[in-house]
Amino acid sequence: MSAAAHFNDATRATAAGRIDQLARRRAKAKMGWFAHATIFTIVNLGLITLSFLTGRFWALYPLLGWGVGLAMHGVSVWALPHGGALMERMVEKERARLSGTPRGDLW
Repeated sequence: MSAAAHFNDATRATAAGRIDQLARRRAKAKMGWFAHATIFTIVNLGLITLSFLTGRFWALYPLLGWGVGLAMHGVSVWALPHGGALMERMVEKERARLSGTPRGDLW
């Protein structure tokens, strides 16, 4: 096997590893959102039931407040690009911090 062919195989393996890592990170983020949405639904159904039993519909307030948080979580998972430039810079800063090399800017 030539050196160029070996380099191409190593480059493909590295690219495949990065793709796998990004795919796992995205899948983990989506599973986190599904868990958040499930707990949101269960808890708010319980609160709605309690509010009907008390005769007032006070459950609307936690439903709306938590709903905004769930929506923002959803936007961060489903709409914003994962692995963007800011994320990569932050990962590099964390690697540098953990390895003890000097840091540059904060972002």
